[in-house]
Amino acid sequence: MQLALDHLVVICDPGAPQAQSLIDLGLTEGSANTHTGQGTANRRFFFRNAYVELLWVDDLALSRREPAFRTRLWERWMRRREGACPLGIALRPADPKDAEEHPAFATWAYHAPYLAPQVSIGIAVNSPLTEPEILYVNFATSPASKNREPLDHQLGVKEITGLRIGVPGDLPQAAAAKAVAASGLAEFFRAADYVAEVLLDGAVHQRSADLRPGLPLIFRY
Repeated sequence: MQLALDHLVVICDPGAPQAQSLIDLGLTEGSANTHTGQGTANRRFFFRNAYVELLWVDDLALSRREPAFRTRLWERWMRRREGACPLGIALRPADPKDAEEHPAFATWAYHAPYLAPQVSIGIAVNSPLTEPEILYVNFATSPASKNREPLDHQLGVKEITGLRIGVPGDLPQAAAAKAVAASGLAEFFRAADYVAEVLLDGAVHQRSADLRPGLPLIFRY
């Protein structure tokens, strides 16, 4: 089964005030969500094939209850400045017909309180907090296929065409991260601190925007 990038998760401060840096860059903000029963909320920026999600904990008590607690979102958020990786990579089937297939790494089924009971998100097992969280969303489709979110940006970009994840120390060793790297959906490299380099439209203009230190993000377009 071929996988596609569905979205990049970036854990940030409450309310995601750092989203303003994306707006100032010329990106159009889409809809936001509050994850009922999970204790998190987000702000999102959509492209034709994937999106960037700025995520934070907005209810500490809920985020520490099961089943949400097992996702370790609370722990990643609390330790985002203390060595935990603040990034997540969510994947989906490249072909919706493959929704019943399983990815090439082990996952556990997270029945998120805000989703229908029969729906679950696959969360990779044995991924340490020092590596990006890897998710498999088998029911997801591309933003363009839904026709619900703004996909036009003043910056003039259309698609996420590459993703590089910088990590301090050793490169990710978990099976899920290795599967993502082998598939070509993301490249991992050593860096002084966690960072996601997002390639937009193949970086045809050879320009970049470094949003650090507010967000561990670099856009190349």
